[in-house]
Amino acid sequence: MRFTLRQLEVFLAVARGESVSRAAEELAMSQSAVSGALADLERQFDIQLFDRIGKRLQLSDLGRSLRAQAQALSEQAQQLENALAAHRDIGLLRVGATLTIGNYVTVPLMARFMREHPGARVTLDVANTAEIARKVKNFEIDVGLVEGELQDADLEITRWCDDELEVFCAPSHPFAMKKSLNDDDLRSAQWIVRETGSGTRQAFEHAMHGILPELQIALELQHTEAIKSAVEAGLGVGCVSRIALEEALRHRDLVACHVPGRNFERQFYFVLHKHKYRSGGLSTWLELCRGAFGSKGDKPRGRAAKKS
Repeated sequence: MRFTLRQLEVFLAVARGESVSRAAEELAMSQSAVSGALADLERQFDIQLFDRIGKRLQLSDLGRSLRAQAQALSEQAQQLENALAAHRDIGLLRVGATLTIGNYVTVPLMARFMREHPGARVTLDVANTAEIARKVKNFEIDVGLVEGELQDADLEITRWCDDELEVFCAPSHPFAMKKSLNDDDLRSAQWIVRETGSGTRQAFEHAMHGILPELQIALELQHTEAIKSAVEAGLGVGCVSRIALEEALRHRDLVACHVPGRNFERQFYFVLHKHKYRSGGLSTWLELCRGAFGSKGDKPRGRAAKKS
């Protein structure tokens, strides 16, 4: 074999950070050692894996085409090393989740996963759908759990389970006394919604098809709890996942609004890189998630939800 696994590690680290210095820090190597390993790899095959742009190293077309294969090979080698060392633990699993899923669904799943697999380590990165997809594509996380729809040739996007948005207002809002809301009511409201790029915003815009340009967007906030607080303070009407509202609705801090004729249903999805190596830990995590909610199309329930 004309290349070493260490050279692959260097190649992947430089690709992630677009910098020799960042790769050196990540791998606990000197910058000269990183530069040497990368230069040796390119020289052995007479190729150029990066384009030098000032102080940045950007993947060349060839480097970009080889990255996924190199990542998969590196992870398989790590799995083999663990097996040879007779390590029985699952190791590190890097999970990314959008805000609704991360705040209301993922933590209980992580707790169960670690109880069932002592020694397993799980990290959680919470961001909007677009950012989670970027991190999966860049191999910064192993799997993404997202609310928004995606299309990317490098990503494998599969349905996980169903969810539903809920329009809501403060108890003092005029909508709280209405049995249902029509399109004129929706046009008259001051809306407090999630930011563009989030799965919740995407689903909200789908639900408001036909009247979306006429809606009055008063605030765009990045956090569901901030939206709930703003609505409770009387600043407008919100629309977020029902699982994020269960406790507030039960205590009458907020009031759900019935909106017939509008479809607020949506799906949660798994996002993985198409060339991602499916380690034992990753496969076990996906099975756990599917068993918890996905096998019969069950809808997730919030952390504070009462059992019926």
